[in-house]
Amino acid sequence: MNYIQALILAIIEGLTEFLPVSSTGHMIIGSSVMGIASDPFVKLFTICIQLGAILSVVVLYFKKFFRSIHFYIKLVIAFIPAAIFGILLSDKIDAMLESPLTVGISLLVGGIILLFVDKWFNSPTVNDEEEINYFTALKIGFLQCLAMIPGVSRSGATIVGGMSQKLSRKAAAEFSFFLAVPTMFAATGKKLLDFYQEGHKISNDQFQVLIFGNVIAFIVALLAIKSFIGYLNKNGFKIFGWYRIVVGLVIIALILSGHQLSII
Repeated sequence: MNYIQALILAIIEGLTEFLPVSSTGHMIIGSSVMGIASDPFVKLFTICIQLGAILSVVVLYFKKFFRSIHFYIKLVIAFIPAAIFGILLSDKIDAMLESPLTVGISLLVGGIILLFVDKWFNSPTVNDEEEINYFTALKIGFLQCLAMIPGVSRSGATIVGGMSQKLSRKAAAEFSFFLAVPTMFAATGKKLLDFYQEGHKISNDQFQVLIFGNVIAFIVALLAIKSFIGYLNKNGFKIFGWYRIVVGLVIIALILSGHQLSII
């Protein structure tokens, strides 16, 4: 992987990780267009650059992370279902990750759902993270598990899950960002552990590429989160729904036309 490829993948990660559009689907298209080989370091890179995106959440919502212990309890409670199902279903998840068709279908179905979600959940009663109780956090955590299906979108599942529990669009989106922190840390830690247990090592050049990717993902995610919240408050989810439908149809069309798409 060269720096240009790392730059493009990091931009894709920063733009799509916190939007309800599936970073996995976009990584597939991006890596396939650039012809990036699916080697162990590339797979590690696409997971570890999430750390840069995580840092953008902490920076933007710095005060939230030091407000009260209840904030962290909610995140732990919401994270537990993903941790449990991630361990129990790891083999099945890995199998689904080998199917670009699954990603395409998930993008398409999720896009259709986003076209109607503003009408379905239009009477929110919870407007801030502090109003979320522990049981609501747990239910959102279970709904986050849907994102284990490639193409569903972790942010999409948690935002829609939050809205189904009477959270406003802004409150649901922000709780989704907060929940990304422990979820991404766990995913990155597991990927690093697996990488070294399989006998791989990171060279100095690869380490520099990894740092570069994290910096780019951090900067892009900062801009994406700010823009997303502002747009979401004014316009809702329809544009993301249509966008997912188009991307999903592109992936499905490429597969049906004989193109080999690689999961990275």
